Amino acid sequence: MSHHPMVMSAKRMIQEVFEGPADPHDGGSYFVNSEPDSGIFGLLETMSAEKASLTINGTTLAAHADHVRYYVWGTNEILNSNENPEMNWEESWKIEHVSDDQWKRIQQELRTEYEKLLEGVDRMKSIDIHTNEVLGSLAHTAYHLGAMKQMVKML
Repeated sequence: MSHHPMVMSAKRMIQEVFEGPADPHDGGSYFVNSEPDSGIFGLLETMSAEKASLTINGTTLAAHADHVRYYVWGTNEILNSNENPEMNWEESWKIEHVSDDQWKRIQQELRTEYEKLLEGVDRMKSIDIHTNEVLGSLAHTAYHLGAMKQMVKML
């Protein structure tokens, strides 16, 4: 299956924001740090539920993580149905304190939505009506990765 180079590039960037660089030893990343686990998954895996529940500048890492999951879920809904789902953005920020189980669930649900997003991108053979959604998801996630990294510095 042949894909447009822009689609393949978008997929690689999405993988980088979530997983980190493809080959950290190759010295190459497009925008995250070059070390392993420098994407969202690596960052979140180093955080305990207790730390993810700490309020920093009015929000928590758990809320940021679930907000990213919610945004990617919305992108996936658009990719699958061609319709905008009804979104309640305020709900996506309400998480304050999480237990160990809740924290694991948030991370797993984020990974599930990420995997669905990659599947959706794989279905795109060219730049099409979904391009803005996919690139928006990439930019939104990159923004929150930066915000979460700044939060971690304050811990």
